[in-house]
Amino acid sequence: MAEDRADPDALEYYIKFPNPNFDYHNGDHDFVFVVNEEKIPVVVLFGWAGCQDRYLAKYSQIYEEKGLITLRYTAPVKCLFLKRNQMVTIGEKLVKLLVDLNFENHPIIVHCFSNGGAFLYQNFSLALEKNPKPLLVKGTIFDSAPGKRRFLSLFRAISAIIGGNVFYNFSVSLIMTMFLSIIWVYEVISNVIYPRTFFQTDLFGNLKNEKNKWSQLFIYSKNDDLIPHKDIEYFANYRKKLGIDVTTVCYEKSLHVKHLAENRESYVRSVYNFINKCLNGNN
Repeated sequence: MAEDRADPDALEYYIKFPNPNFDYHNGDHDFVFVVNEEKIPVVVLFGWAGCQDRYLAKYSQIYEEKGLITLRYTAPVKCLFLKRNQMVTIGEKLVKLLVDLNFENHPIIVHCFSNGGAFLYQNFSLALEKNPKPLLVKGTIFDSAPGKRRFLSLFRAISAIIGGNVFYNFSVSLIMTMFLSIIWVYEVISNVIYPRTFFQTDLFGNLKNEKNKWSQLFIYSKNDDLIPHKDIEYFANYRKKLGIDVTTVCYEKSLHVKHLAENRESYVRSVYNFINKCLNGNN
């Protein structure tokens, strides 16, 4: 279900509710979620930069098959790279959306992909801090994220979004990468000069020290050509030292945001086990 697209400021999100007759007690014992059927868990999925919803839906399906509510949203590319200040408003709208849907008392798990999804999660997390109505976020799943800012990683991300023939892709990607790098430098300088008024753009640094203490699962690969696995391992270890309950799943060969496709059984079992832990824990 998507919100009315006639409103230019509306979020283009997709939400799916389970069948009212869904049997939560049927199935593989390891994958049966013990849930309050009046407060069914909600999995919020934040797609990677340029992600088409039909791809994100493949991930939401693994939760829908177990009777969980899913809400999918991918931030516009222009907001992730150019109009980054608009991400603050998007984060606030997403929190308001969950409140308007009466999900305040439902356990919520956030599943974000790559730095695009992680940047959206960062702004969602900041919006939660300002929201007068608390939400019961129980955990976060980071798929192929987060990673530090790098010129080469930015170039590869833009190249993947643009597509097309090699010469056109390389030329446009290089120009855009140089332009966005200048914007990044401006953002860094602005944050130093006006730390209280400028929006937070240092994804890696800000998420390392976010105030929220719920559990985190990191799914990544040593073969990721966009975000080095050492970035994610450093980040996960840093959070663990802060007392956060951290789980990591590292694959040897799967590519960036391709872990489900290349390791389906292991991937599904890992996220199910993590959600079970979040629902049964005290965080």
